[in-house]
Amino acid sequence: MAYKKLNVGGQAVIEGVMIRGPSKYVVAVRKNKGIVVKKAAIPKKKYDFLKWPFIRGFVNLIEMLVIGMKSIMWSAQQAAPKEEKMGRKDIILAITLSAVFAISFFIALPYFLTNLLGFAEEEKPMLFNFVDGVIRILIFLIYIAAISFMKDVNVLFQYHGAEHKAIHCYEKGKKLSTANVKKFTTLHPRCGTSFLLIVFVISIFVFSILPSLVIYYYPQFLSLNAWARRSILFPVRILLIPAIAGISYEILKISDKKQENFLFKLVSMPGLWLQKITTKEPNDRQIKVAIYSLKKLLAIEYKNRK
Repeated sequence: MAYKKLNVGGQAVIEGVMIRGPSKYVVAVRKNKGIVVKKAAIPKKKYDFLKWPFIRGFVNLIEMLVIGMKSIMWSAQQAAPKEEKMGRKDIILAITLSAVFAISFFIALPYFLTNLLGFAEEEKPMLFNFVDGVIRILIFLIYIAAISFMKDVNVLFQYHGAEHKAIHCYEKGKKLSTANVKKFTTLHPRCGTSFLLIVFVISIFVFSILPSLVIYYYPQFLSLNAWARRSILFPVRILLIPAIAGISYEILKISDKKQENFLFKLVSMPGLWLQKITTKEPNDRQIKVAIYSLKKLLAIEYKNRK
């Protein structure tokens, strides 16, 4: 029986790969001489509006963060089985700490560095946010380049490459074999790495209109001192993250489908360049784990569609 091709994605985990489909996800991890698997359902969205364009982007981002964190923690437990089992509280704490780190390092730090350089957000918002955006991207690139020298991270990047290769093979309709998967590139336009770069660029434009909006709704804003103005503008930036994620998600989806279009190919290019750092060529054992995870996911998803 011929089945409609599913929209699948995933991420690398410790010594393995997580692959997710429309309703399920599977984590496959190499353990000793075999492969162990975790299968789980993705909670159904209770309200239809959560699937609307521009809203679904942020919803999917939160969903992926939760699934991704659960997958990484489970894979860590397989690598160190004597450790205590991580519960819901541990997952919530880990996600919270990750969010605090991301906001502090990639939003707060560039913002205050731009202020220290003497740029005024209220006076020249476009210039301020361009400098802020460049600093943010540089910090992100330095961070990615730095961790890529770590042995464990390098292995993670190899599994990331295996995940992309396996998904490419499936999307091209080829048989999921090691020989076939090896032929494909480790770069994929729908990768989370590309998504983050799009977020950084979109944030420059969205944040640039922020001062004007604040002044429009709060005319007394300019009469406040510098610290008071910052205490208003910065929290509003955080509140705009869902909108930025929503816009970035739609751009990523369109650019993935329109790779033959020069403009959208151009949009994908920086993310693909960065993936040359965040993905590495996997070995056969790593490719087999990615194939195993993808096959298990497809078997579950197709079974549900009978």
